[in-house]
Amino acid sequence: MITPTPPIRVLLVDDHVMLRAGFRTILDTQPDITVVGEAATGAEAVAQASALHPDVITMDVQMPDMNGIEATRRIVADPAISAAIAIVTTFDRDDYLYQALDAGASGFLLKNAGAEDLIAAVRALAAGDGMLAPEVTRRVLARFAHTSEPTAAPASAPAVSVPAPALLADPLTEREAEVLALLADARSNAEIASALFIGEATVKTHVSRILQKLGARDRVQAVVLAHRMGLA
Repeated sequence: MITPTPPIRVLLVDDHVMLRAGFRTILDTQPDITVVGEAATGAEAVAQASALHPDVITMDVQMPDMNGIEATRRIVADPAISAAIAIVTTFDRDDYLYQALDAGASGFLLKNAGAEDLIAAVRALAAGDGMLAPEVTRRVLARFAHTSEPTAAPASAPAVSVPAPALLADPLTEREAEVLALLADARSNAEIASALFIGEATVKTHVSRILQKLGARDRVQAVVLAHRMGLA
């Protein structure tokens, strides 16, 4: 007898009730996703994340009490919480983007995205993939991939903690380098598995080892490093 896969548990964080209601309606229609809680402030988000242990958190930025960036930083810093966080904001601002990545967010989505984009983002984060809105992906790579270009981001944008592409104490294997190159091409685990004719479980193992060897926090950082190291 096959044990059914439990649904992806999602915590919605936004100070607008109607927006949370809309997100809940969209996500709860999916058989593999369930909304387990809501929060209207950053402080509530931290408390709910600790109490509910969601798999994915959609996090607004501008909220009373505590903003979403600080809430993200605190949640990521708690070893008891393993949720992946997607910043979902109205504001397409570079400082929000860079601060979110520095705080530990694994995704960045604009609120004008469609329902399918929200669903895809939740599934991607739950699977261990990063998720950046197409509008901002090019800016992220411009910011971090070309360190010789100081104008890639505004002066107000803080530096993001991406490790330098120095020689690795434990070099990547040929297969790991192939997986990293495909990660940098924004491929999902399933797409990487198909391209390399290996199983998805094997891809996950390679990704885990890549992150460990690079000292990267998540796949987003790994992609940045891939571009800086000339692998993409």
